[in-house]
Amino acid sequence: METVIGFTAIAVALLIGLGALGVGIGMGLLGGRFLEGAARQPELAPMLQTKMFLVVALLDAVAMIGVGIALYFAFANPFIAQLQNATGG
Repeated sequence: METVIGFTAIAVALLIGLGALGVGIGMGLLGGRFLEGAARQPELAPMLQTKMFLVVALLDAVAMIGVGIALYFAFANPFIAQLQNATGG
């Protein structure tokens, strides 16, 4: 039982940490490309900014979904019930 809880805690930490790392890298790349595009064609900057904010919102949504799944595993762990049913306890 303790092993399942321990592995779940490690999985939750990895899910939140790697999700945040991926979103941070993605936003950094996106911001850099936006600045490059705006510097090359300043007249397109408002259109590029709108699209950039849309993609940033989608990136944040991915991170929030990861946090939601991690919280589900942390507080309503389905693996503990399966372990109890398998061991008969």
